[in-house]
Amino acid sequence: MNDHPVRKLEPGDAWAPHTTLPEPDLKFDSSSARERHTHPLLGLTEFGPYAPPPTGDIRIATITVQGQQEILYNFLRKLTWAHEPRDRRSYVPQYPGFKELFGVDLLPQRSAHINLRADAPGDGPEAHERLSLALAGAVTQLQNMRDNWDVIVLLLPRMWEPLRKSSDGAFDLHDRLKAAAAPLGCPIQMVREASALQFGYECSMFWRLSIAMLTKAGGVPFRMVQPTEADTAYVGLAYAIRGGTSKDFVTCCSQVFDTEGGGFEFIAYNVGADRDLDNPHLTREEMRTVMARSARLYQRRRAGAMPARLVVHKPYTWREDEIDGVFDAWGAVPDIECLQVNSNPGWTGVALKPSGSRSRPVPDTWPVTRGSLQYLSGTEALLWVSGTAPNVSLHGSNYNQSVKSLPTPISFRRWAGQGPLEVPAKEMLALSKLDWNNDALYGLTPVTVSYSQRLSRMIGRVPALPDGSYQFRLFM
Repeated sequence: MNDHPVRKLEPGDAWAPHTTLPEPDLKFDSSSARERHTHPLLGLTEFGPYAPPPTGDIRIATITVQGQQEILYNFLRKLTWAHEPRDRRSYVPQYPGFKELFGVDLLPQRSAHINLRADAPGDGPEAHERLSLALAGAVTQLQNMRDNWDVIVLLLPRMWEPLRKSSDGAFDLHDRLKAAAAPLGCPIQMVREASALQFGYECSMFWRLSIAMLTKAGGVPFRMVQPTEADTAYVGLAYAIRGGTSKDFVTCCSQVFDTEGGGFEFIAYNVGADRDLDNPHLTREEMRTVMARSARLYQRRRAGAMPARLVVHKPYTWREDEIDGVFDAWGAVPDIECLQVNSNPGWTGVALKPSGSRSRPVPDTWPVTRGSLQYLSGTEALLWVSGTAPNVSLHGSNYNQSVKSLPTPISFRRWAGQGPLEVPAKEMLALSKLDWNNDALYGLTPVTVSYSQRLSRMIGRVPALPDGSYQFRLFM
């Protein structure tokens, strides 16, 4: 056994079997501490982004099939227009246009454009690989004029749609292209002719696309309000099995560096294949290596300083040697928590309300409130990250994002650390609102989990990705 403290219930302990946490606020406009809102889109409309791109106006490089350049330019021009919502009208406000929203322009650079031949992929079983190489070559050409643009936009023509994914799921063009462009430091936005140019709900689409474009250009749409008083760093771990003949086992580390959710970076680290691939774990030495790299990333951004508290999320159970490896690497941090976060624990629940004429409560017409926390023990609890959000709709009433399904909770278990479980629950609720690749009120899990799992799936589909650290915006 190690000596890392884990809170346990003792006879006579007072603990809350159930509580409801409030909807977290987001921060906008870094120049003012007062610019806060629970609704990400209304916050952007009222206050603007937390931070604009460092280059000011966003210069766009483009890749299209020969003859489709103007089609893409016309589509990008629509990003600068206002659009009225046609779906999710209780949640989506008017999209005001890119400059009105973020205070910067979108500027396509005609000199930074690559035309591809329509027959570039050719025919046969290797066509998707040839297409991937052709697009990677176009990115390399644009990288040679990197000073002239900030984001690449690729229009994937309808004729190449069948090559976007292989039938066995091993090939994904999006993932392959991101893995080729990330080491070059080239952010890419893919626009599919078969979907984006035909999508009927333009307001929602341009909300999502505009937030993604701002982030890929280096801007910050919003941050979370600090959930705790302690200066905290958050780390998410997920493991990937890379395909091919050797089946390398890879761990990727998703970083949310500071207590406001800033500094998304992740580490890709190849640790070999000699282990149980169905229930992967790291040795103490491997965990120490991964977490030491994480600590160096944090210190690099904070002038060598370390946080007062570290929280590590991963979807699998923790072993003693893994916990020891975390403490080895972050031993200078006085408060360390290791949490297992399960996005599909098999629990469900319904909200009950009093009945006027019956002695027993009856099911509510609304699902369980988002932020509901149900203790299972002193170290384990259920948290409804998905659920009814009170007073969040545009009309000030309840909002249920999961309109087509019954919201289910995530579960989490503390393997190292101490204190009430409300603290890590508040943090996970806030971290669920930091998906900068979406326009939703929240994701189904905290971004420490969802981003690291998304990256692990992506890494598993690509032949190689050099060990190192990467900004997450390069993989969005």
